[in-house]
Amino acid sequence: MTMVAADPRARLEALIVEHGVGYAALSRMLRRNDAYLQQYVRRGTPRILAERDRALLAAYFRIDQSELGGPPTPSMAAIRRLAVEASAGAGASVDPSDERDGARTMLLDPRLLADLRLASEDASMLTARGDSMLPTIADGDTLVVDERDRKMGPRPAIFVLRHEGVLLVKRVSRRDGGIVIASDNPAYPVIQTSHADIIGRVVWLSRALR
Repeated sequence: MTMVAADPRARLEALIVEHGVGYAALSRMLRRNDAYLQQYVRRGTPRILAERDRALLAAYFRIDQSELGGPPTPSMAAIRRLAVEASAGAGASVDPSDERDGARTMLLDPRLLADLRLASEDASMLTARGDSMLPTIADGDTLVVDERDRKMGPRPAIFVLRHEGVLLVKRVSRRDGGIVIASDNPAYPVIQTSHADIIGRVVWLSRALR
C-alpha cells in the first residue's frame, strides 16, 4: 500500500480502476487528447502532471494532491470571526463585550494570509451591513481585518472602527489635525471628529454572488 501511495502513476491507475472511469474520459475532462493520461501512466509521458491537471484530478477523486505527486495541501489557518457586524450604513450601537464574547474561528487558506502578509493571530473577520460603502463594499460582504494596522494618514484607507459606540467600516484619514470618516456612497455625510477607536484595516473581502 505504501508503494502505491508513493508512486503517483500507480496511485492514479488504482483510482481509475476503483472508480470505473476511463483514461480517455478523464483526459477529456482535463481538456487533453484522449491518450494523455494513458501515456502518463503507461509510458511515463509527461514525466509529471501539470499542476492544473493534478488539482482537477485530486478534486475529482477527492484525494490530496500529494497522492498524485504534488505538494501536500496546507492545513487551513484559523482566525477569529467576530459575532458582530460592522455597519456600512448609518451605524448601529454595539457593546464592545459582544465582539469578544461571541467570537468564533473561521478557516482560511494560509496562502491567502501569506499573500496579505498577515499572521492568523493578528486577523479577524466580520460581516458588513448597509450600503454606505458601495460600490467597494456591499451588504453581506465578509471582511478580513488586519488588527495590527491602525495607523491613519492623509490618504484615506478603509478601516473598521468604533465611533460614539457604533462599529463602522469606513474610509478614514487624518486631515487638518482631525479625523475624517467618509463613505464611498455619496448619499452618506462625511463625519469629522477628533477621535476614533480604530479596530484594524480591511485588507480583503469575500462577496457572495446571488
